Amino acid sequence: MTWKQAFTSSVGKKLVMGLTGVFLILFLVVHAGINACVFADLGENGDNGAMFNKAAHFMGSTVLIRIMEIGLFAGIILHIYQGYLLTLENKAKRSVGYAVAYNDGSKWYSRSMGLLGTLILLFLVLHLYHFWTPARFTGKGLVDVDYNGIAMHNMFGLMKATFTEAWIVVVYALGCISLAYHLAHGFQSAFKTLGVHNKRYNLMLISLGYGYAIIIALLFISMPLSFFMGWIG
Repeated sequence: MTWKQAFTSSVGKKLVMGLTGVFLILFLVVHAGINACVFADLGENGDNGAMFNKAAHFMGSTVLIRIMEIGLFAGIILHIYQGYLLTLENKAKRSVGYAVAYNDGSKWYSRSMGLLGTLILLFLVLHLYHFWTPARFTGKGLVDVDYNGIAMHNMFGLMKATFTEAWIVVVYALGCISLAYHLAHGFQSAFKTLGVHNKRYNLMLISLGYGYAIIIALLFISMPLSFFMGWIG
């Protein structure tokens, strides 16, 4: 398969979607792990965000991580672009429509990946506005804290201030729920496209996909909820 076919043929687009999908699945594991550092503030002996701020500083100040960040955005953009192209192609193939509602036995979310992807994209824009843009460019809402003589952005404080508003917490929760449904189908679909699929291990792959989708979504939802409820911060 040539580079041109990878971006123009139906099989090539699905392959690119699969590769970028696996890349983003791995990224979510890292992102969730870093963000989970906020829970070091739980309890009476909480660290007031020190672990999270240090982790965020490491991710934002390490050259290799910053280079990988460029690759991450490229992967996200490519995944979105190819996803919309495949959605439009599928709609074009069914342009006439069915006289009777057709159901091939697939789950509703597997037939709604374009819609779920759009909701996640809107959520991603809001998320970047709240945290990535201040940390990298504007500094809006950020103050520095000192750890062992090193000044670092107080990202923990920014999260606390952001998640005091109920509507933001609700929007984040809805975004994470959309992400869960997107991953429920996307996880197994990505590996299936890459050939990691056979009848013997199909059930295990589906179960892993559901488990991953649920755990990631619950973990991300628990963070704004914990700030809003005052369990941390």
